[in-house]
Amino acid sequence: MERTFIMLKPDAVQRGLVGQVIARFEAKGCKLVGMKLMKVDRALAEQHYAEHKGKAFFEPTVNYIMSSPVVATVWEGKSVVAIARELMGSTNPAGANPGTIRGAYGMDISRNVIHGSDSVSSADREIALYFKTEEILEYDKAGQEWLSE
Repeated sequence: MERTFIMLKPDAVQRGLVGQVIARFEAKGCKLVGMKLMKVDRALAEQHYAEHKGKAFFEPTVNYIMSSPVVATVWEGKSVVAIARELMGSTNPAGANPGTIRGAYGMDISRNVIHGSDSVSSADREIALYFKTEEILEYDKAGQEWLSE
């Protein structure tokens, strides 16, 4: 099974959207294997966005992600990275389909409610930034046999 990292950003926490967003992943059949409410410090924020260092939006993005708690999650499932990307929708909510998370809840490109890994390798890197191995749980999910072969 594949894993992905999903972060509900400060705007999701401040607007009370955490439960609604998590419910979408659960309804799709994704398995939640790690979750924590946390404050992101500067070192972690800079590591998370390291690929964007030197770009104009780097500093505002780092400051934003540190501005309020986030909810860091790890999801597991068959093709879960692609499924999560589809559920989230386009990065810019203005271009996101209405049924997606960003299309429904995102305000603009910098307040788009959610971050998700864009590949399995990104997921592995991001999960390692936010979670210790022992914080990711292994368990049998009731009904899992009905979701995929």
